[in-house]
Amino acid sequence: MKIAFFSDIHGNVHALQAVLEDIRKRRVDMAFCGGDLVGYGAFPNEVINLIREQQIPTIMGNYDQGIGNDSDDCGCAYRDELSKALGKRSIAWTKEKVTPENKAYLRNLLERISFTINDKKVLLVHGSPRRINEYLFEDRPTSSVVRFFETEKVDIIVCGHTHVPYGKDLIVEEGWETVTGPDGKPQTRLKPGGRYILINSGSVGKPKDGDPRAAYALLNFADGSFKLEIIRVPYDVGAAARAVEQSGLPVEYADMLRRAIG
Repeated sequence: MKIAFFSDIHGNVHALQAVLEDIRKRRVDMAFCGGDLVGYGAFPNEVINLIREQQIPTIMGNYDQGIGNDSDDCGCAYRDELSKALGKRSIAWTKEKVTPENKAYLRNLLERISFTINDKKVLLVHGSPRRINEYLFEDRPTSSVVRFFETEKVDIIVCGHTHVPYGKDLIVEEGWETVTGPDGKPQTRLKPGGRYILINSGSVGKPKDGDPRAAYALLNFADGSFKLEIIRVPYDVGAAARAVEQSGLPVEYADMLRRAIG
């Protein structure tokens, strides 16, 4: 069985159309969207409408949460004052453009989806299991990431939000650990090992890894195991960038699309 995960479309309908067509050509059995349908891009309603028409199971991203609730805060992290100023203009523009019906759709999205396939428990979140706008970068310490798997009792976590795709295989060796017992005193117990998979599907509509092509993750489950591929899909980046320039959004976002930077 082939399962596709994609997220962070950010109003880029050109990229979304290309990804959905690629998914169709690969005869994918199921597809899931990890949120952030809107923001920064010129076609927020078109993206939402396409996701709804295709009936793709979708969770809420931090930008969806902000726009769906008519908030001035998208839960975004800005690296400097210029980025923050541009971000405020994007939020205001997107709030004005998204229809009331689509805002209702965004604010009623689930924050997570979980399922089991081939005895593997899979959890889809936007940022992290703990917080919708928490970044799980590839260089996050293994010990920090493993806690999420142990708390959620899952084998595979799929996230987005960073706009940089990767797959990380986490092997945890069996070992002893010290915990606090029921009587408040330290106790030593055997902690089981395990294998966990952390997948970031990257970004469909606003990559930040220097590759302007749309990105998504493809998991192929077969014969009791699975294979992960990060798929890159070319699309008309120029058309998407020109649409941003003509929309009233900050033109800086067009340059970011062309160069695939944050």
